[in-house]
Amino acid sequence: MTATSPTIQTTPIVYPSADGEPVAETYDHLYAILTALEVLKQYLSGRQATVLANQFLYYSQGFPKLRIAPDVMVIFDVAPGGRDNYKIWEEGQVPVVIFEMTSPGTQDQDKSFKKTLYEQLGVKEYWLFDPKGEWIEEKLQGYRLRGDSYEPITDSRSEPLQLRLAIEEKLIVFYREDTGEKLLIPDELGEALKQETQARQLAEEQAEQERQRAEQERQQRELTQQQLAETQVMLDRYRERFGDLPE
Repeated sequence: MTATSPTIQTTPIVYPSADGEPVAETYDHLYAILTALEVLKQYLSGRQATVLANQFLYYSQGFPKLRIAPDVMVIFDVAPGGRDNYKIWEEGQVPVVIFEMTSPGTQDQDKSFKKTLYEQLGVKEYWLFDPKGEWIEEKLQGYRLRGDSYEPITDSRSEPLQLRLAIEEKLIVFYREDTGEKLLIPDELGEALKQETQARQLAEEQAEQERQRAEQERQQRELTQQQLAETQVMLDRYRERFGDLPE
């Protein structure tokens, strides 16, 4: 009788990409998330970085329940583009900046569990944004990693992003530190594109008008030269027949 070893069947570990929960509590929170996502995506376009919103961040291999879904997270030194979820052990990089759009209903988790978790993971900056100012009076509150601990951000700057942060009504707005230029939100980009298109059309119309004016002047010069030439021919014929014109 031949002894056989029992067959061990391993079931692949599934890391879900959704849990059926809503993206945000209110329209204001959703708009703040989507706006920050689009602005930062545009800003980091062309770099080895990605910006993800409300997608699972898995931080412990083999334990799919150990996950969190930051509202917006920025990761450097990874391939650009979206993912269904983000696994730290596969990508090899921890998010450098995380934004949570907070509310009274989430404040306890945002300022305790999430803050501690992001601190332990080594997330360099953690920002809390309260678009309605319901529990953060100044609406925006940030923490920067110093050593192993978070310290409050007092200069309104994101060091990893090299941006200055400010508040406009219910949105976070970003300004480049090198130029002071504001990063336009999608509505502003649309308006800027509209104005640029109108300016280009106006310039093209003006150029066409200038071309037509120059063409009219050229035609007038040619007509004048032709008329002068015809007059000269008539004078020459007159002289041939009658001599010089009387003075």
